[in-house]
Amino acid sequence: MSISNMTVFMPSVLTLIGIPGLESVQCWIGIPFCAMYLTALIGNSMLLITIVSERSFHEPMYIFLGMLGVTDIALATTIMPKMLGILWFHVPEINFDSCLLQMFLIHTFQGIESGILLAMAVDRYVAICYPLRHSAIFTYQLVAQIGAMVTLRAVILVAPSLVLIRCRFQFYHTTIISHCYCEHMAVVKLAAENVRVNKIYGLFVAFAVAGFDLIFITLSYIQIFITVFRLPQKEARWKAFNTCIAHICVFLQFYLLAFFSFFTHRFGAHVPPYIHILFSSLYLLVPPFLNPLVYGAKTKLIRIHVVKIFFS
Repeated sequence: MSISNMTVFMPSVLTLIGIPGLESVQCWIGIPFCAMYLTALIGNSMLLITIVSERSFHEPMYIFLGMLGVTDIALATTIMPKMLGILWFHVPEINFDSCLLQMFLIHTFQGIESGILLAMAVDRYVAICYPLRHSAIFTYQLVAQIGAMVTLRAVILVAPSLVLIRCRFQFYHTTIISHCYCEHMAVVKLAAENVRVNKIYGLFVAFAVAGFDLIFITLSYIQIFITVFRLPQKEARWKAFNTCIAHICVFLQFYLLAFFSFFTHRFGAHVPPYIHILFSSLYLLVPPFLNPLVYGAKTKLIRIHVVKIFFS
């Protein structure tokens, strides 16, 4: 119900306009997005089938990789059906509560993925720096506990952002979101009330999750490289370094896109909206798309077993 010419009271439906400035070519933009989504589904599913069916992959590194695959499928599926509905079928409306649910799931899965990447980095650190103690430290019980803790951390940190929006805001400037999915700051900017608390909490969550994880991932790999370059044999150095290349590629593409999206949303007033929204969408689609390709290409055992599955 509209209470003035400028504000809307507790809207029940919001409108996602897609990619502002590129409305005329949105249907074409949906084609590569859909191709990336299908590749992510197929690639991560193949990865999961390979890890589950082959007993030699029941090790911490591959179990974490399986967790990453599940998270990638869930993250991509959270955004793509609605995004394609906007880009292809011009169905921009979304229920307010559904928008909040999508926002919660997106940021929760992002937090889980960041935590799994940290766990993978620590696993590689222990495997390379303390190889004789790796199996004793990274037991199946510890891996399960890490998975539960990473999930719980993401849920606990993201849930208050929903409560702050639902309980603090009643009046909104508009019901139109200049985005193709429900993102925290995109929803907060609609409010006609003081949004400072929401912005501060959003910054806190971003640095508590991505900032914390990135610092410890960096420290882990610094220690790994110091250990690797001290190895006496060149072949052993190359083998250890080659094991880490796939992980480093995944970390770089995830965090570079994450921080670009994060800072342009808050401080990139001069960045064209379509650039920001395209990069935000790629930030959510590129990791699920690239992760199975990177690990499949760089991990010989996975590559061999995937080929076996195809031929069988």
